Amino acid sequence: MTAAAPGAGPAGRPALPLRQLGRSGVPVTEISFGGAAIGNLFTAVTDDDARAAVDGAWDGGIRYFDTAPHYGLGLSERRLGAALRDRPRSDYVISTKVGRLLEPASSASSASSAGSTAVAGHDAEGFDVPGDLVRRFDYSADGVRRSLEESLVRLGLDRVDIALIHDPDAHEEQALREAYPALARLRAEGVVRAIGVGMNQTEMLTRFVLETDIDVVLVAGRYTLLDQTAAEELLPAALRRGVSVIAGGVFNSGVLAAPTPDAPYDYAAAPDSLISRALRLQEICAGSGVPLRAAAARFPLAHPAVASVLIGARNAAEVTDAITLRGLDIPRELWESLATAQEKGPA
Repeated sequence: MTAAAPGAGPAGRPALPLRQLGRSGVPVTEISFGGAAIGNLFTAVTDDDARAAVDGAWDGGIRYFDTAPHYGLGLSERRLGAALRDRPRSDYVISTKVGRLLEPASSASSASSAGSTAVAGHDAEGFDVPGDLVRRFDYSADGVRRSLEESLVRLGLDRVDIALIHDPDAHEEQALREAYPALARLRAEGVVRAIGVGMNQTEMLTRFVLETDIDVVLVAGRYTLLDQTAAEELLPAALRRGVSVIAGGVFNSGVLAAPTPDAPYDYAAAPDSLISRALRLQEICAGSGVPLRAAAARFPLAHPAVASVLIGARNAAEVTDAITLRGLDIPRELWESLATAQEKGPA
């Protein structure tokens, strides 16, 4: 279901179209704001740049914002909440995640096995933040409720719209038997409007789609121009079950935004073979006058199961770029050429 979003962006630009999440009735804009970057993912972001990124997303018509306690040990939630606090609460949708509780490093002697450790005053999970807190995995019913309560404090809000079970890779059964029922109860009580799961893999997401009554899955990096694993089972299952998909990681950590020799792929150095494939895709896009990153961001939206593409941004310029690229005309012939190149593999 697609509808026009209320309001308008800068210079009279219409706000982005909305798509509904499953049967929940929750509308999300087809481009959404991912909050990992403003949690200082990889490098520090100033408070001013983080605020400008959220403001730029709002001005460009984005009305769905995603965050998590994991992102910067709560920094992303605090910054996002502060930037949205004076906006009309009914005008936007926000999601956060459960599964990791934040605790003082001094009281978490088992932090290494529980999720992360503090190293040299900084977080060990790739976020440039002080390591005074650690993450502890907890997918119990009590952990779910505590996580959401603490997220609301950091956000400074009275509610979130969507709650996602975050990365339950090593906790599959507890997530299914405890976290999911807890979220289902919270949805039934009206505490949240939609529930789901967010992961970097497809097998477990497919199981959640088939065995539970979730509204949405967030799949990161598995439905992109380089990796279409999600198209094999997850997306068809979601379509059959009426579950919406949020596509994250559409640049595969960076190689599809700028396929340079040192480009990352899935948060690590990209192998030469993947860089070669990305360069070939970039060459095909250039033949049509389209930046590779524009095609990479638009590609998932063509699938009927996909409701939104999550774009992470650390400043206003990156948000403006994403919104501007959305308006580019991408000819059908380019999509056909990209599909052919994928079938043939690297040149």
